[in-house]
Amino acid sequence: MDTGLKGKTVLITGAAHGIGRAAAIAFAGEGASLALVDIDREALDALAAEAGERGVKVGLGVADLSTGEGVATGIETALKTFAGDVDVLVNNVGSGYVRTFDQLSDGDWEATFQLNFMSGVRASRAVLPRMREKKRGVIINNTSDLGRQPEAVPIDYSSLKSALIAFTKGLARAEGPHIRVNAVAPGPVWTPFWTKPGGFADTFAAFHNMPPQEAVEHELKLRQMPLGRLGTPEEVANVIVFLASDLASFVTSSVWGVDGGTVRNIT
Repeated sequence: MDTGLKGKTVLITGAAHGIGRAAAIAFAGEGASLALVDIDREALDALAAEAGERGVKVGLGVADLSTGEGVATGIETALKTFAGDVDVLVNNVGSGYVRTFDQLSDGDWEATFQLNFMSGVRASRAVLPRMREKKRGVIINNTSDLGRQPEAVPIDYSSLKSALIAFTKGLARAEGPHIRVNAVAPGPVWTPFWTKPGGFADTFAAFHNMPPQEAVEHELKLRQMPLGRLGTPEEVANVIVFLASDLASFVTSSVWGVDGGTVRNIT
Protein backbone atom coordinates (compact mmCIF):
# COMPACT_ATOMS: atom_id res chain seq x y z
CA MET A 1 0.00 0.00 0.00
CA ASP A 2 1.11 3.55 -0.73
CA THR A 3 1.64 5.49 2.49
CA GLY A 4 1.93 8.83 0.71
CA LEU A 5 5.06 9.65 2.73
CA LYS A 6 7.54 9.78 -0.14
CA GLY A 7 9.08 13.24 -0.32
CA LYS A 8 7.49 14.39 2.95
CA THR A 9 9.68 15.93 5.66
CA VAL A 10 9.49 14.17 9.03
CA LEU A 11 10.88 15.83 12.16
CA ILE A 12 11.73 13.45 15.03
CA THR A 13 12.87 14.50 18.50
CA GLY A 14 15.01 12.11 20.52
CA ALA A 15 15.87 10.46 17.23
CA ALA A 16 19.28 8.93 17.95
CA HIS A 17 18.24 5.85 19.90
CA GLY A 18 15.43 3.40 20.51
CA ILE A 19 11.99 4.14 19.10
CA GLY A 20 13.13 7.43 17.56
CA ARG A 21 15.90 5.71 15.65
CA ALA A 22 13.64 2.89 14.49
CA ALA A 23 11.04 5.41 13.35
CA ALA A 24 13.65 7.34 11.36
CA ILE A 25 14.75 4.20 9.52
CA ALA A 26 11.12 3.21 8.88
CA PHE A 27 10.27 6.66 7.46
CA ALA A 28 13.40 6.54 5.31
CA GLY A 29 12.14 3.22 3.95
CA GLU A 30 9.01 5.07 2.80
CA GLY A 31 11.10 7.69 1.01
CA ALA A 32 10.53 10.48 3.53
CA SER A 33 13.15 13.14 4.25
CA LEU A 34 14.34 13.30 7.87
CA ALA A 35 14.96 16.19 10.27
CA LEU A 36 16.49 14.56 13.35
CA VAL A 37 17.09 16.17 16.75
CA ASP A 38 18.92 14.65 19.71
CA ILE A 39 21.56 15.50 22.30
CA ASP A 40 23.85 12.65 21.12
CA ARG A 41 25.82 13.95 18.12
CA GLU A 42 27.76 10.74 17.48
CA ALA A 43 24.64 8.57 17.37
CA LEU A 44 22.85 11.13 15.18
CA ASP A 45 25.71 11.08 12.68
CA ALA A 46 25.58 7.26 12.54
CA LEU A 47 21.82 7.35 11.98
CA ALA A 48 22.15 9.99 9.28
CA ALA A 49 24.70 7.84 7.46
CA GLU A 50 22.42 4.80 7.57
CA ALA A 51 19.38 6.78 6.41
CA GLY A 52 21.45 8.43 3.68
CA GLU A 53 22.27 5.03 2.25
CA ARG A 54 18.55 4.72 1.52
CA GLY A 55 18.71 7.83 -0.67
CA VAL A 56 16.82 10.28 1.55
CA LYS A 57 17.82 13.79 2.61
CA VAL A 58 18.72 14.24 6.27
CA GLY A 59 19.03 17.34 8.43
CA LEU A 60 20.44 17.19 11.96
CA GLY A 61 20.05 19.32 15.08
CA VAL A 62 22.06 18.61 18.23
CA ALA A 63 20.30 20.02 21.27
CA ASP A 64 19.19 19.51 24.86
CA LEU A 65 15.45 19.05 24.43
CA SER A 66 14.73 19.61 28.12
CA THR A 67 15.06 23.38 27.59
CA GLY A 68 13.08 25.85 25.54
CA GLU A 69 16.19 27.15 23.83
CA GLY A 70 17.33 23.61 23.02
CA VAL A 71 14.04 22.69 21.36
CA ALA A 72 13.96 25.92 19.33
CA THR A 73 17.56 25.80 18.11
CA GLY A 74 17.55 22.02 17.53
CA ILE A 75 14.46 22.19 15.34
CA GLU A 76 15.61 25.28 13.47
CA THR A 77 18.97 23.67 12.70
CA ALA A 78 17.49 20.33 11.62
CA LEU A 79 14.98 22.01 9.30
CA LYS A 80 17.50 24.29 7.58
CA THR A 81 18.12 21.53 5.04
CA PHE A 82 14.44 21.81 4.06
CA ALA A 83 14.07 25.60 4.21
CA GLY A 84 12.02 25.21 7.39
CA ASP A 85 9.38 22.99 5.77
CA VAL A 86 7.90 20.13 7.80
CA ASP A 87 5.00 17.73 7.20
CA VAL A 88 5.18 15.38 10.19
CA LEU A 89 6.35 15.92 13.77
CA VAL A 90 7.11 12.95 16.00
CA ASN A 91 7.47 14.09 19.62
CA ASN A 92 9.49 11.12 20.76
CA VAL A 93 12.04 12.32 23.30
CA GLY A 94 11.56 11.15 26.89
CA SER A 95 13.22 9.49 29.83
CA GLY A 96 12.30 8.13 33.25
CA TYR A 97 13.58 6.36 36.33
CA VAL A 98 11.98 4.02 38.83
CA ARG A 99 11.53 6.06 42.00
CA THR A 100 8.83 6.02 44.65
CA PHE A 101 6.80 9.11 45.42
CA ASP A 102 8.79 9.74 48.60
CA GLN A 103 12.07 9.59 46.69
CA LEU A 104 11.07 12.34 44.26
CA SER A 105 12.18 15.91 44.90
CA ASP A 106 10.69 19.04 43.33
CA GLY A 107 13.73 19.05 41.05
CA ASP A 108 12.98 15.49 39.90
CA TRP A 109 9.39 16.43 39.08
CA GLU A 110 10.55 19.53 37.21
CA ALA A 111 13.10 17.58 35.15
CA THR A 112 10.46 15.00 34.17
CA PHE A 113 8.03 17.79 33.29
CA GLN A 114 10.49 19.63 31.06
CA LEU A 115 11.71 16.62 29.05
CA ASN A 116 8.63 14.41 28.86
CA PHE A 117 5.95 17.06 28.47
CA MET A 118 7.21 20.55 27.66
CA SER A 119 9.49 19.28 24.89
CA GLY A 120 6.37 18.14 23.03
CA VAL A 121 4.53 21.39 23.71
CA ARG A 122 7.48 23.47 22.50
CA ALA A 123 8.14 21.38 19.40
CA SER A 124 4.46 21.51 18.45
CA ARG A 125 4.46 25.28 18.95
CA ALA A 126 7.44 25.52 16.61
CA VAL A 127 5.93 23.56 13.71
CA LEU A 128 2.25 24.44 13.88
CA PRO A 129 2.49 27.83 12.11
CA ARG A 130 4.16 26.10 9.15
CA MET A 131 1.52 23.34 9.06
CA ARG A 132 -1.35 25.83 9.40
CA GLU A 133 -0.03 27.83 6.47
CA LYS A 134 -0.04 24.71 4.28
CA LYS A 135 -3.35 23.50 5.78
CA ARG A 136 -1.93 20.05 6.34
CA GLY A 137 0.29 18.21 8.78
CA VAL A 138 0.55 15.41 11.30
CA ILE A 139 1.76 15.40 14.90
CA ILE A 140 2.41 12.14 16.75
CA ASN A 141 3.23 12.09 20.45
CA ASN A 142 5.06 9.16 22.03
CA THR A 143 3.32 8.61 25.36
CA SER A 144 3.27 5.36 27.38
CA ASP A 145 0.99 2.63 28.65
CA LEU A 146 1.80 4.10 32.08
CA GLY A 147 0.03 7.27 30.97
CA ARG A 148 -3.15 5.25 30.44
CA GLN A 149 -2.79 2.85 33.35
CA PRO A 150 -0.50 4.40 35.98
CA GLU A 151 1.59 2.34 38.38
CA ALA A 152 2.90 3.37 41.79
CA VAL A 153 6.35 3.78 40.27
CA PRO A 154 7.44 5.77 38.34
CA ILE A 155 4.67 8.16 39.36
CA ASP A 156 6.29 11.29 37.91
CA TYR A 157 6.80 9.68 34.50
CA SER A 158 3.24 8.28 34.47
CA SER A 159 1.75 11.64 35.41
CA LEU A 160 3.49 13.56 32.65
CA LYS A 161 2.71 10.91 30.04
CA SER A 162 -0.96 11.23 31.06
CA ALA A 163 -0.63 14.96 30.55
CA LEU A 164 0.81 14.32 27.07
CA ILE A 165 -2.24 12.21 26.22
CA ALA A 166 -4.55 15.04 27.30
CA PHE A 167 -2.44 17.45 25.25
CA THR A 168 -2.80 15.15 22.23
CA LYS A 169 -6.58 15.13 22.41
CA GLY A 170 -6.93 18.83 23.11
CA LEU A 171 -4.59 19.80 20.28
CA ALA A 172 -6.40 17.48 17.86
CA ARG A 173 -9.63 19.35 18.56
CA ALA A 174 -7.94 22.71 18.21
CA GLU A 175 -6.15 21.95 14.92
CA GLY A 176 -8.77 20.02 12.97
CA PRO A 177 -9.71 19.61 10.20
CA HIS A 178 -6.38 20.18 8.46
CA ILE A 179 -3.87 18.86 11.03
CA ARG A 180 -4.14 15.43 12.60
CA VAL A 181 -2.78 14.81 16.11
CA ASN A 182 -2.43 11.30 17.55
CA ALA A 183 -0.37 9.39 20.10
CA VAL A 184 1.26 6.01 20.48
CA ALA A 185 1.38 4.49 23.95
CA PRO A 186 4.14 1.87 24.05
CA GLY A 187 4.42 -0.68 26.80
CA PRO A 188 7.77 -2.12 27.86
CA VAL A 189 10.06 -1.87 24.82
CA TRP A 190 13.66 -3.09 24.87
CA THR A 191 15.49 0.17 24.14
CA PRO A 192 18.31 2.11 25.84
CA PHE A 193 15.52 3.65 27.93
CA TRP A 194 15.54 0.28 29.69
CA THR A 195 19.05 -1.04 29.08
CA LYS A 196 21.30 1.99 29.66
CA PRO A 197 23.23 2.19 32.96
CA GLY A 198 20.77 3.56 35.49
CA GLY A 199 17.84 2.97 33.12
CA PHE A 200 14.56 1.21 33.83
CA ALA A 201 16.13 -2.28 33.96
CA ASP A 202 18.75 -1.22 36.51
CA THR A 203 16.31 0.77 38.59
CA PHE A 204 13.73 -2.04 38.57
CA ALA A 205 16.58 -4.34 39.69
CA ALA A 206 17.22 -2.10 42.68
CA PHE A 207 13.50 -1.71 43.40
CA HIS A 208 12.76 -5.45 43.29
CA ASN A 209 16.19 -6.48 44.65
CA MET A 210 16.79 -8.78 41.65
CA PRO A 211 19.20 -8.91 38.69
CA PRO A 212 18.06 -6.57 35.86
CA GLN A 213 16.69 -9.18 33.44
CA GLU A 214 14.96 -11.09 36.22
CA ALA A 215 13.52 -7.86 37.61
CA VAL A 216 12.08 -6.88 34.23
CA GLU A 217 10.49 -10.29 33.76
CA HIS A 218 9.06 -10.05 37.28
CA GLU A 219 7.59 -6.65 36.50
CA LEU A 220 5.92 -7.98 33.34
CA LYS A 221 4.35 -10.79 35.38
CA LEU A 222 3.01 -8.23 37.85
CA ARG A 223 1.45 -6.33 34.95
CA GLN A 224 -0.10 -9.58 33.59
CA MET A 225 0.91 -8.72 30.04
CA PRO A 226 -0.69 -11.22 27.61
CA LEU A 227 2.21 -11.32 25.15
CA GLY A 228 4.68 -11.83 28.01
CA ARG A 229 7.67 -10.12 26.43
CA LEU A 230 9.16 -6.71 25.81
CA GLY A 231 8.39 -5.15 22.48
CA THR A 232 10.91 -3.91 19.93
CA PRO A 233 11.43 -0.33 18.76
CA GLU A 234 10.52 -1.42 15.23
CA GLU A 235 7.08 -2.62 16.39
CA VAL A 236 6.31 0.86 17.73
CA ALA A 237 7.84 2.55 14.68
CA ASN A 238 5.47 0.65 12.39
CA VAL A 239 2.48 2.20 14.14
CA ILE A 240 4.03 5.67 14.11
CA VAL A 241 4.57 5.44 10.34
CA PHE A 242 0.99 4.27 9.83
CA LEU A 243 -0.43 7.18 11.86
CA ALA A 244 1.70 9.64 9.88
CA SER A 245 0.60 8.19 6.56
CA ASP A 246 -2.34 8.77 4.25
CA LEU A 247 -3.58 5.33 5.33
CA ALA A 248 -4.65 6.95 8.63
CA SER A 249 -6.30 9.99 7.01
CA PHE A 250 -9.46 9.63 9.16
CA VAL A 251 -7.58 9.06 12.42
CA THR A 252 -7.08 11.92 14.85
CA SER A 253 -7.31 12.44 18.64
CA SER A 254 -6.51 8.74 19.12
CA VAL A 255 -4.10 6.92 21.43
CA TRP A 256 -2.74 3.71 19.92
CA GLY A 257 -1.54 1.17 22.45
CA VAL A 258 1.56 -0.76 21.37
CA ASP A 259 1.88 -2.44 24.72
CA GLY A 260 1.59 -6.21 24.42
CA GLY A 261 -1.80 -6.00 26.13
CA THR A 262 -0.72 -4.35 29.39
CA VAL A 263 -3.66 -1.93 29.36
CA ARG A 264 -6.86 -3.69 30.38
CA ASN A 265 -9.51 -0.95 30.20
CA ILE A 266 -12.05 -0.82 27.37
CA THR A 267 -12.14 2.95 26.79
